[in-house]
Amino acid sequence: MKANPKGEVNAAPSRRLFMVLSPRAIGYARYALASLFRNAIETVELHLITDSREDQDLLSEEIARNQSPGRHTWRVYAEADCQAQQEALFRRHPHLRLFREGHPCWRKITDPLLLSRAGEEILVLDPDLYFPNRFTFETTLDQGLLLMWQKPNCLGPPVITATALEKRVPLARHVDIGVAQWRAPADLDWLDWLLGKIGANRPGSRRVMHVEAIVWAALAMRLGGGYLAPDRWHCHHRSPSRRLLEKLGVSGRQLLRLEPFFRMKCFHAGGEAKMWLAAAAESAWMESGRTLDQASPVVPFVEMTSQAYARQQRTKRLLRRAGYYRLFPQEWGLETEDTPGEISSMSVSEEGPL
Repeated sequence: MKANPKGEVNAAPSRRLFMVLSPRAIGYARYALASLFRNAIETVELHLITDSREDQDLLSEEIARNQSPGRHTWRVYAEADCQAQQEALFRRHPHLRLFREGHPCWRKITDPLLLSRAGEEILVLDPDLYFPNRFTFETTLDQGLLLMWQKPNCLGPPVITATALEKRVPLARHVDIGVAQWRAPADLDWLDWLLGKIGANRPGSRRVMHVEAIVWAALAMRLGGGYLAPDRWHCHHRSPSRRLLEKLGVSGRQLLRLEPFFRMKCFHAGGEAKMWLAAAAESAWMESGRTLDQASPVVPFVEMTSQAYARQQRTKRLLRRAGYYRLFPQEWGLETEDTPGEISSMSVSEEGPL
């Protein structure tokens, strides 16, 4: 475990943040980290989770050289740092152990649990976030889960989503996985049962990042809670009109200007938008100078019904036949290679809404 050399003691408890991060993602993640350290009003305790000792050293060097954590504290964990905890915590849960070896994004669910004690807050952040205003995080529920909301959903691949619905596993609709807030411990017996029930570890899906979203969606309906206020915790939506603007030559940096950053605590630059963060952040116009330190309302989860999912899939099939996806390709595909997950193997093309 690598950590910053000093940590300041504060009267208010630190917010416990977790981010699964590869050094290969630093091109956009450094803007997420810089905006977090700069604009978080509360003291944060950031836990970065990566693969090898070499990756651990690279991330530690990045923060030491290029970030200004100030009063905030940070630590970097290599995969080996979690092995002992896994042997102890997941010893009776074979599906969970195998799940942790799948797509690297799946470790956003498993590894914070390995690094947390009962009752402790777990606030999971993606590396493609941006915090444009001075802000406070929302209160983590004593019981329940908080997720971001998005207009479509990122439940995939269809075979696992359909399996979950056929097996009568309730799923929340409109989930975005840029931010997730909950508390340890999780019901590991139930989580292990869920992974086996929906076939999360089936060979053809072990490299599909969005299986993670299905698990979060099931947890949402199991635990309760709700969506973080969409105007404050905002997810980039690659709408048809914006896809058309891209085709007409409008740059990503210009498209980001359409986003109402002045009212956001957090912006999730999902999909291709993460590659626009550098130019936008360095131009400084994303920052409005506002302070958003009031609690935002929680919106109740909406269940994805079998009927709604069937309609969605029919619409996609019609669009595919009409050639829509040839003009506007989907941003991720289903890989069939069944290989162990590594954070360093995360590919930009694997991310984004369905």
